[in-house]
Amino acid sequence: MSNLNRERVLSVRQWTDTLFSFRTTRDRGFRFASGQFTMIGLEVMGRPLLRAYSMVSPHYDDTLEFLSIIVPEGPLTSRLCRLQVDDEVLVSRKATGTLVHNDVESGRNLFLISTGTGLAPFMSIIRDPDVYERFERIILMHGCRGVAELAYRETIETALPNDEFLGETIRRKLLYYPTVTREDFRNRGRVTELFESGRLHAELKLPAADPRHDRVMLCGSPAMLHDARRYFVAQGYQEGNHSRPGQYVIEKAFVER
Repeated sequence: MSNLNRERVLSVRQWTDTLFSFRTTRDRGFRFASGQFTMIGLEVMGRPLLRAYSMVSPHYDDTLEFLSIIVPEGPLTSRLCRLQVDDEVLVSRKATGTLVHNDVESGRNLFLISTGTGLAPFMSIIRDPDVYERFERIILMHGCRGVAELAYRETIETALPNDEFLGETIRRKLLYYPTVTREDFRNRGRVTELFESGRLHAELKLPAADPRHDRVMLCGSPAMLHDARRYFVAQGYQEGNHSRPGQYVIEKAFVER
């Protein structure tokens, strides 16, 4: 396990019965770009049990934060959900991923479209000053079944606009659009339907999305990613990568699982 760091749990937050987050220490040698993921887990019977998790924390933070669902009978999440302060977790020394803002071209609006725990990498991205230098607006969509699952809503709506360093920029440039599918809420509907129908743009007073000017990053459920990718490809968006930035990117590690 020489490729793993042992980190100490600093705090745990239970959002719902099936959704939780936790914060850990961070080895000084661990580096990552906003939007990337790493392998984290626990030592079970002397061997590492690991899964891919995106960093919620910004790349400059001295701690690491992760958001997780609880999978019934899941080998790892059924154990992670019992974490307590001062417990130990394993964190890979390497970060990777296809959901980084440098893989999309600069443009007018950057749409961050997420469902469920797909919000995690975008929480890192919206706290990255470099992202705001490249776009006029950042639009964060987060879709869940119920209101309680809209993790970090208070952080996005209240804390970030009042941040000592990024607050002014966030107030000018970040638009947050949470939506649910199974409860009454100010926004209701699937993120793909709200985007494709133009309702999102109308409510936020934005021009219609255009691959010549706008960029998209996608992370969430396989069904959402499948539908969204098909839509954006049909609209003329080209997928970006490390060697050739495009108009949209998707986190492939989670698509293929």
